[in-house]
Amino acid sequence: MKKNIKKWTKWGIVLIIIWGVLLHFVYEWSDENAIVGIFGAVNESTWEHLKLLFWPAFIFSIIEFMYIGKHYSKYITGKAISFYVGILMIITLFYTYTGIIGKNYVVVDITIFIISVVISQYIGYKIITAPFKIKGVINVISVLAIILLILAFVFFTFNPPHIPLFKDPKTGGYGI
Repeated sequence: MKKNIKKWTKWGIVLIIIWGVLLHFVYEWSDENAIVGIFGAVNESTWEHLKLLFWPAFIFSIIEFMYIGKHYSKYITGKAISFYVGILMIITLFYTYTGIIGKNYVVVDITIFIISVVISQYIGYKIITAPFKIKGVINVISVLAIILLILAFVFFTFNPPHIPLFKDPKTGGYGI
């Protein structure tokens, strides 16, 4: 069974990267449909780019769960942690390098996205296949943590706080 989850993790990395790249453009392609904006980046803010990791990883994890995830007691916890790790990596790496050099480069931003997807999925895999047990309450907390992310992405698409994380550096705008 561990071989199956390893194979799913590898495919997940590839598909999350591909879907994430497509989600960068889908809002514009949809003629700026607000519903599509929940899933795709509506501007060039760092927050909007976090959707490019989260939504593909979340959707892939649902599909993966139906096939093999239900056989692992730590599946939901591993995925919840992987979502947060990926998001925090993007934020940390982006603001660290741009803070040091004073500007961003698209090639570095894409590299950060890819590294964040790979590492977050690897950490999720390691948690899911780890030899320790977790209590049911941890899975409940993990589900709530995932729901919190979903609600945050929906809410902040339409009502972003006016802080740098949510500011479009090209237009100076926020959200839709």
